[in-house]
Amino acid sequence: MENKAQMQEAIKIQGEVVRKLKSEKASKDQIDEEVAKLLELKAQIGGDNVKHQFVLKTAKGTRDYNPKQMAIRERVFSTIIGCFKRHGAETIDTPVFELKETLTGKYGEDSKLIYDLKDQGGELLSLRYDLTVPFARYLAMNKITNIKRYHIAKVYRRDNPAMTRGRYREFYQCDFDIAGQYDAMIPDAECLKIVHDILSELDLGDFQIKVNDRRILDGMFAVCGVPDDKFRTICSTVDKLDKMSWEDVRKEMVNEKGLSEEAADQIGEYVSLKGGMELAERLLQDQKMCRSKQACAGLSDIKLLFSYLQLFQVTDKVVFDLSLARGLDYYTGIIYEGVLTQAGVAPGSTEAQNGVPAEESVSVGSVAGGGRYDGLVGMFDPKGRKVPCVGVSIGIERIFSILEQRAEASPEKVRTTEVQVLVASAQKNLLEERLQLLAELWNAGIKAEVMYKKNPKLLSQLQYCEESGIPLVAILGEQELKDGVVKLRVVASREEVDVSRAALIDEIRSRTSPA
Repeated sequence: MENKAQMQEAIKIQGEVVRKLKSEKASKDQIDEEVAKLLELKAQIGGDNVKHQFVLKTAKGTRDYNPKQMAIRERVFSTIIGCFKRHGAETIDTPVFELKETLTGKYGEDSKLIYDLKDQGGELLSLRYDLTVPFARYLAMNKITNIKRYHIAKVYRRDNPAMTRGRYREFYQCDFDIAGQYDAMIPDAECLKIVHDILSELDLGDFQIKVNDRRILDGMFAVCGVPDDKFRTICSTVDKLDKMSWEDVRKEMVNEKGLSEEAADQIGEYVSLKGGMELAERLLQDQKMCRSKQACAGLSDIKLLFSYLQLFQVTDKVVFDLSLARGLDYYTGIIYEGVLTQAGVAPGSTEAQNGVPAEESVSVGSVAGGGRYDGLVGMFDPKGRKVPCVGVSIGIERIFSILEQRAEASPEKVRTTEVQVLVASAQKNLLEERLQLLAELWNAGIKAEVMYKKNPKLLSQLQYCEESGIPLVAILGEQELKDGVVKLRVVASREEVDVSRAALIDEIRSRTSPA
């Protein structure tokens, strides 16, 4: 009895938690999670005789995709894969989980977001956090020294989800990487061209591609007085400048990371700089920056990169931005990020630096990112042989969120099937004739369907086409069968034309092929 009393008390407390969250208008995910706990407690107290109740929901940070959302998703994938193939990439796949040691120590402070699988008495495994580390492991394991590959697959992060902004715990990544020993900045420029082309083709709105170099960052930290052992941790703080004001970033550097105020202020002077090739030239003359050999090497490469980007005709969208850090440990050279901007306002404008978080004031968010990681493959090679790599990852979930919201707001219907024609009948007892014609169309590669009724009403068949967006109806009647024709109806205009059975397939193709 005492145990039951404790359970009832726990139910009461959990009920209060749920009520409080509802009154505070907390997120649906949070409420669902607490409701699930409440029902679990109630099920326990009910004993074996009470049917177990549970909440039908997806796990936190995950979602289902309905046919409309999948249609948008497939269109986006098609555009991205088309671009990757245009640039000569081949594709690979790797397991969804890796040995835990493969992933450990590759992500800096983000390592805490890796999902570790329960020890089953065998190998210690973790779900992949990205596609880059598995790619590096694949290269080292198979002794591959050059490849241009793309990989589209799901990855997993124990992050705090922000579902409306396209941040999940399970999500797709679309990666393009060039591995191999090549002349400086030629593959890097191609990766930026790919980001430019994909964001332009998807027509997401105005965007900007920010570029920087890890060597410039490290050189800047050194000349500003950051101790060597604090480079990575200060780098991950600078990486938050797209979400936090400079004042908050400075506070974290000084109060949490133990950096001197003087060093933080010097960093502040540099991270506010943005420009193009002319900024790289100016910094090469900068008295402080000149003291760092690696910063000078990075600045020379940025100059070279911009000369190639001019040839690719994409410099109008690319900006050299010293605040770009990208927190991952494995980057060694050029780094970049594609950011969507609102109403043509560029991220990093004055509002973003005067205390208003950039994400809220001007930036819709990062939709692509990448860089050079020349040392990662060497970490896996027994002899430490390095394979230089540069790549880009397209932030597909955020792109989906934007396009889904746009589709919701648009009066235009999103088609979820590709059916070209519905085979219909105008009279009863024509099921066999409909199925026969349907088979002819399928065998000819035409996308077609029928309604699953022996004697459907013609009006119901026409309404189904309008609802589903099927453009044509092939109508069979007794007279049409006698004459050896099919009545082809255009759903949108309601125009009808008699087409001979022999010419039907060509007629359907000509009326439904893309212009």
